[in-house]
Amino acid sequence: MNQITPQPGIMDIALYQGGQSHVAGVADVIKLSSNENPFGPSPLTIEAVRESAANLHRYPSTDHASLRRAIAERHGLDTDRIVCGVGSDEVLQFVAQAYAGLGDEVIYTEHGFSMYPIIARMAGATPVMVAERDRRVDVDNILAAVTGQTRIVFVTNPGNPTSTMISEAELTRLAKGLPGDCLLVLDGAYAEFVDGFDGGAGLVDQFSNVIMTRTFSKVYGLGGMRVGWGYAAKEIIDVLNRVRQPFNLSLTALAAAEAAVRDEEYLRFCQSENARLRVWLSDELAKVGVASDASCTNFILARFADQSEAEACDEYLKTQGLIVRRVAGYNLPNALRITVGDENACHRVVAAITAFKGGAA
Repeated sequence: MNQITPQPGIMDIALYQGGQSHVAGVADVIKLSSNENPFGPSPLTIEAVRESAANLHRYPSTDHASLRRAIAERHGLDTDRIVCGVGSDEVLQFVAQAYAGLGDEVIYTEHGFSMYPIIARMAGATPVMVAERDRRVDVDNILAAVTGQTRIVFVTNPGNPTSTMISEAELTRLAKGLPGDCLLVLDGAYAEFVDGFDGGAGLVDQFSNVIMTRTFSKVYGLGGMRVGWGYAAKEIIDVLNRVRQPFNLSLTALAAAEAAVRDEEYLRFCQSENARLRVWLSDELAKVGVASDASCTNFILARFADQSEAEACDEYLKTQGLIVRRVAGYNLPNALRITVGDENACHRVVAAITAFKGGAA
């Protein structure tokens, strides 16, 4: 009897697990497990969403022209070289779908975003994990792993869940070292949290095989809307648009993202508060023996003595109504990823971990 079977690689996919949102029996819970903006979307964005409701019977644009133009104006980019997706995840999926398949290899680093191997397998390609060094992407290790079958290299910069980043000089060295038929994808989901960082846009202009992706889910507070974008050579964008569903973004999502990217005053507020509070949070936890690398994101990676202490701290934090993220699945079993919340959330985290470590709460 014939049996219906999925394409190769599909059943090897481990389902992605989002950050926990609730703790049974605990009130006044603060979610710090998904790196969401604690201040939410801007007032202008909320108003744009309300106004869009009157037109929900209309189909959205298929070319996202107004949003692409707003993004281009904000970042000084070429509108025709921007593609939009349902979160940057979908743009990453477009890349794999268009440029990788059976017999091909896709490189990602050991602490890189967990969607990379999933996306590779969705395309039928083989994911290849490369070691990092001290929680940082190692360019030499990546270049050593490249073979004749390598078609894509995914690099998260700044990193998730490490919060670290590598320099533009190192990224340039990586781009120069890759063969011309291998795409370098710079995932800049957290780029807005680094002052003066272009997310890799300059490298896109230098190298025809470099793609930059960004998201509205983090600093813009639109995780629930699912909007992201990519920037690459016009030839690559043309290819990605051929595998993109024409109505992949809703009318409301487009309106929200455009309002968000144009509200630069609110963006600066969120960036400033995050920069201030992440330093305070890291410094206060260091005082009770919980180290973390200097963060380039909106979270810190708090390191404990071992996996058992990290897990015990996580359980204690839950009793205090604080949900953070275990990252053993990212090969960081002795760490917890903690989103930088608002002032109240940060103070509650410090008080709880201080009490857990045996200090004065």
